[in-house]
Amino acid sequence: MNKITRRVFIGAGAATAAVAASQLSKLTLISAQTREVNLYSSRHYNTDRRLYDNFTKQTGIKVNLIEAEADPLIERIKSEGRNSPADILITVDAARLWRAYQAGLFTPVNSKILQQKIPANLREPKGHWFAFSERLRVIMYNKNRVKPSQLSSYDDLANPKWKGKVVSRSSSSTYNQSFVAWLIATRGEAAAEKWCRGFVANFARPPQGNDKGQIEAVAAGAADLTLANTYYLASYANDKDPAKRAIYQQVGVFFPPKGVHVNVSGAGVLKTAPNRDAAIKFLEYLVTPEAQNFFAQGNNEYPVVQGVTLTPALAKFGAFKPDLANVASYGPNLGKAVQVMNRAGWK
Repeated sequence: MNKITRRVFIGAGAATAAVAASQLSKLTLISAQTREVNLYSSRHYNTDRRLYDNFTKQTGIKVNLIEAEADPLIERIKSEGRNSPADILITVDAARLWRAYQAGLFTPVNSKILQQKIPANLREPKGHWFAFSERLRVIMYNKNRVKPSQLSSYDDLANPKWKGKVVSRSSSSTYNQSFVAWLIATRGEAAAEKWCRGFVANFARPPQGNDKGQIEAVAAGAADLTLANTYYLASYANDKDPAKRAIYQQVGVFFPPKGVHVNVSGAGVLKTAPNRDAAIKFLEYLVTPEAQNFFAQGNNEYPVVQGVTLTPALAKFGAFKPDLANVASYGPNLGKAVQVMNRAGWK
């Protein structure tokens, strides 16, 4: 596997573009003698690279990998235009998939394998992109301060009884924006704004840090509740540091019984892909039990294909009922979500 890392994209302005263009030019297009697929990815997990290497071993198709943050990758593809060597964009969060879709970067893929393996709510209806792992955003609580019986739904985070007992990352987080977009898609804008106002009113401190920062604040007793992705908490389970493992034991996960908010990591074939057939074969590989196991075991993500074994850390959280709203429905509501969060005072 050939790889160009996200370090190519560090920096800003013309210097960044020049370096990126220099590196990108090293990718060669497919020829009659060469079988390859050019992957632009914002994922950054070592197990993903093992997955790509295994795809090559099975198919003989070489994976050329460029890693960077999602937005710079999207802008790079747009600037490259029809000359882009990229075949596939793989990224995390429905918001980023929506941005690429809105920019007209994806082309529809009609694959019986993908349609059969991936639930309808986890793929763009016309096949522009497909989810390959689920990321659940749930209520997390301090086990010494909160009993699960005190919780019933996401509305608890906005209940005045938790005033001064909730922490959150900022409204600029795409995970939070997608969550509010989901609220709008499933409840309507007015209800979503009411929830946001109640949520903000319960903050124990101004929004700051990432998901792990919120989890650690809850574990330390700085707050009772937060909203975070499950894989972050699961990552503490087998940490070499006993203090980190203690966080996993200290913080509980509550799955709202009416339906858990689902976000995804997904990918689509680009409309300018020079290696379309190889790209589709790659996407189909990602729903094999072997590849799904890489997603599950490598980053504590929930697989999209039934029957794949979860990590013990995830399995311990228990069963859940996913909300079945199509993840693609979040995208059209992202603009409204940002407006709602701003009006609610969510900084």
